[in-house]
Amino acid sequence: MSTSIPVSILTGFLGSGKTTLLNRLVRAPGLKDTAIIVNELGEVGLDHLLVAEGDETVVLLDSGCLCCTIANSLPETLADLSFRRACGEVPAFVRVIVETTGLANPAPIVQALMNPPSGSPYRLGGMIATLDALHGAAQLDSHPEALRQAAMA
Repeated sequence: MSTSIPVSILTGFLGSGKTTLLNRLVRAPGLKDTAIIVNELGEVGLDHLLVAEGDETVVLLDSGCLCCTIANSLPETLADLSFRRACGEVPAFVRVIVETTGLANPAPIVQALMNPPSGSPYRLGGMIATLDALHGAAQLDSHPEALRQAAMA
């Protein structure tokens, strides 16, 4: 059994339901010890679940999950989370979910997790792509980003 921390990537084109899925996941009791990294430009879609603990980059959700935004790069954000966890600044977590932007190419994220810095406790755990049931086929045909996201998953 691996002692490394699995990092799952949640990706999908704009409006495909990533944040809706993530909102449901963070309410699941089995995911209370999860760190969530939101790689979004602008407003974080989990605002209604936030509590006052934390700073501008890390907050504790009502569900017990930890949520933060990517400050620089994913490896730096993961290293910062590990450091804060070791210092007792953030609660322990056993898994990480990275929610990408709707226009993200997930390949660099996968690459970073498959070739982590030496000593990193993180590994690629899996990838989930959401697809809009009504508009998904057209998005795959007309947006290369959507096709990359679905193909990588």
